[in-house]
Amino acid sequence: MTSDQPYHPDQDRKALRWVLAVPLVILHVLSAGCCYYALATRPGNAVDTAAVDAIVLLSVMTILLSACALAITLTPSARRSLGSWWLVPPAAMILLAALRWATV
Repeated sequence: MTSDQPYHPDQDRKALRWVLAVPLVILHVLSAGCCYYALATRPGNAVDTAAVDAIVLLSVMTILLSACALAITLTPSARRSLGSWWLVPPAAMILLAALRWATV
């Protein structure tokens, strides 16, 4: 069964937008969770190495997840179909995680 409506390129853009947006949202949520816990974790004292190690691990995970999201967003097909605001969340998460890692 065929459709009576003519083909329009925007139909492909809408589908591509969904295909790209779903994994990006998942990566952003995971990255935000790691970043939140990295910021919320406080060492009990100067020798609390477990908390410091957790902060470093969560910061590294935030940076890696955000770098993956940034790499997906910077592909040419994503740049055409998604808006430029999709670059803001991973850049902000990378900045926050790097600052937290540096101030442990």
